[in-house]
Amino acid sequence: MSKTIIIELNSLYQDTTTAKIENLPQYLEKVEKLAGEGNTIILTGPAPIWLYLKIAHLLHGKAKKLIYRSPVTGDITIFDHNPF
Repeated sequence: MSKTIIIELNSLYQDTTTAKIENLPQYLEKVEKLAGEGNTIILTGPAPIWLYLKIAHLLHGKAKKLIYRSPVTGDITIFDHNPF
């Protein structure tokens, strides 16, 4: 059974005030563990666009559905591989 998992991207770099490109492999590893396989993933929180894009690329083929959540836009579906 699939789950919905919310990932606050700014939680990936709690040790610094901004994300660092040199830490990208560690961020991706954390997200991969949190996301699991076949789940609906919601990405939210302040983070640079390059981090959102790399994570979206990583999760394509692993997540059933990927959603971007913002207080301004609400939920925006990035992809949905649910056949229904």
